Amino acid sequence: MKGWLADNGLETESLGKKAVAEMLKTAPEPLGTVLELRQQLAKSSVKKYTAMENAVCSDGRARGMFQFYGANRTGRFSGRLIQLQNLPQNHMSDLEQARALVRSGNFDALTLLYDSIPEVLSELIRTSFVPREGMKFIVADFSAIEARIIAWLAGEKWRLEVFKNGGDIYCASASQMFNVPVEKHGVNGHLRQKGKIAELALGYGGSVGALKSMGALEMGIEEEELRPLVTAWRQSNPNITKLWRDVDRAVKTCVKQKTPTATHGIKFLYQSGMLFIVLPSGRRLAYVKPRMGENMFGGESVTYEGVGGTKKWERIESYGPKFVENIVQAISRDILCHAMQTLKNCSIVAHVHDEIIIEAEMGMSLSAICEQMARTPTWANGLLLSADGYECQFYQKD
Repeated sequence: MKGWLADNGLETESLGKKAVAEMLKTAPEPLGTVLELRQQLAKSSVKKYTAMENAVCSDGRARGMFQFYGANRTGRFSGRLIQLQNLPQNHMSDLEQARALVRSGNFDALTLLYDSIPEVLSELIRTSFVPREGMKFIVADFSAIEARIIAWLAGEKWRLEVFKNGGDIYCASASQMFNVPVEKHGVNGHLRQKGKIAELALGYGGSVGALKSMGALEMGIEEEELRPLVTAWRQSNPNITKLWRDVDRAVKTCVKQKTPTATHGIKFLYQSGMLFIVLPSGRRLAYVKPRMGENMFGGESVTYEGVGGTKKWERIESYGPKFVENIVQAISRDILCHAMQTLKNCSIVAHVHDEIIIEAEMGMSLSAICEQMARTPTWANGLLLSADGYECQFYQKD
């Protein structure tokens, strides 16, 4: 493909999703059509239909789709077989109509109504999961769970007030950063997007690079705005930045002196050549053979052995904000497990990240499920949880 494009006057190093999208903006015909076909054919998500056929049992159910403690660092569940953890989202307004056309095999109507059939098939993957006849799905998830946990750990009071009052954290964050009132679809509403991208990218020590990888430039934020955005977010969240530093210091002291340390209700232990982080729930995160090293800037860093990005056993470098990310996501996992225990009398058929999917009788109350799910564990005193959800006849993203 690269050779053909080059022969036709379009040089490119990559045929990745972003690179193709960028080239499509200026590519002349027939190169534009070829690149569009490339985009459609590259949709790996539609291969999930084959995975479903291979995984489904004789009674129409798929089993063995979740691995307990699948994520080494946090203990979160990971997906197997169909991989429910990374399904594409659906944004179509006419899901039911598209689904009916695909089920009846009406290819002509699909071609007429939609620009891209692979795109339609991708968006319909979630809808392949249906409850038994006469039942419904209740899909409930935690609202801004990681933002709530990091605010609770750090004691960032203005954030805790936002959650207590049921506010919008993206508006509140933008308001705090720019010192003006921000309302969704209201006064200074254009700043909410900057608050949102900052929240998603900067909570674990991210900087300009993190904003870019989150798509800040594509959202219309200018390059020269990125550094001030990082500065404004960190100044607005002094207790969170202090949490990064305190955890960094506690880990380094623990590893250097092989002595227990603690900060913000989290304990750090060195035992039998392992670093253990003891969470509020009592569960431990384990880091193998920790030792002090030097980072790319010439400063001190903690390294440990584990499976890295190359999927091979290697020495991995970490630092304060990264340990905080592990801790927050691990606490999120413990809260999900607590909610699953609370709802153990319900028929939980799946769970994805911070979401629980229940196959329920038609009379079961959504609000009762959300209320039970949001009950704070005894070990997380002061943490404000909230759950929201919806009912459906096929799985979808509300």
